[in-house]
Amino acid sequence: MDNRKLIGVDLGGTTIKFGILTIEGEIQQKWSVRTNVLDEGSHIVPDIVHSINHHLDLYKMNRSQFVGIGMGTPGTVDRDKGTVVGAYNLNWKQTQPVKQQIEDGTGMPFALDNDANCAGLGERWKGAGNDGDDVVFITLGTGVGGGIIANHKLIHGVNGAGGEIGHIIVEPNGYQCTCGNHGCLEQYASATGVVHLAQDLAEEYEGSSRLKAMIDNGDEITSKIVFDLAKEDDYLANRVVDRVCYYLGLAVANISNTLNPEFAVIGGGVSAAGDFLLERVQKNFERFAFPTVRTSTRLKLAELGNDAGIIGAASLALQFKDKE
Repeated sequence: MDNRKLIGVDLGGTTIKFGILTIEGEIQQKWSVRTNVLDEGSHIVPDIVHSINHHLDLYKMNRSQFVGIGMGTPGTVDRDKGTVVGAYNLNWKQTQPVKQQIEDGTGMPFALDNDANCAGLGERWKGAGNDGDDVVFITLGTGVGGGIIANHKLIHGVNGAGGEIGHIIVEPNGYQCTCGNHGCLEQYASATGVVHLAQDLAEEYEGSSRLKAMIDNGDEITSKIVFDLAKEDDYLANRVVDRVCYYLGLAVANISNTLNPEFAVIGGGVSAAGDFLLERVQKNFERFAFPTVRTSTRLKLAELGNDAGIIGAASLALQFKDKE
């Protein structure tokens, strides 16, 4: 039996989360540090190296007890070179040689992938994906991200843009997206998209609604407030949620019609609305899905919460075990 461990790192714009896991994917230790994005993000990788080395000393562990390190990061990842570019929330404008720096600093092999891909790997391995061969993961946060696993492998595409679920067009000529296109799913189903929809629908709604009163009053609105009010039968909030779930159901059906995954898993902050969200997405999914897909692809809520990224990142290091 192999008793060696994996290290998973989930790099975010405000926090870097770390975990030490067994080869079976069970978290044994976890900790986090603040992300220091000052000086063009030049402190981030040294902080990661220092934190890993410090905790190995703390737990009286040595490098021979580990298979390797895996990390999920924002930005565009070159997995072969182990570099990241364009992670603007980390202040990384130039290409970062992450793999080389972390391997040099820790003495362990290191693998890298996009953060949404890693969360998808985590949910597939130890969460709602039931370790299935074909799983689609959609994360609804500030934006909309995704990870697509087909035949037990992540789909990266020819230039790393495979799985950009947030940029499926669900409303031709709709809201302009940061990517330059119009009508991307991200503009309707992300936390910011829900608020944008609420503000637009409030303008044209003339009935009584607590949501409308809050918007007209200039109160701060969040996607959670919209969903909470919808659960309380606020008419306008329910119209907003219906639109969000229409777009989500349409997108999930389109992905599933292409890939026919065993599970389509919905996670991220917006998914905290739970079955209230899932049931409405399911109705729209069934409306747009191909008959065979409708009866074979299952929609589920994510199960791992904030641990998905650490677990999925750690699973990247399993490749070093396979190469031995």
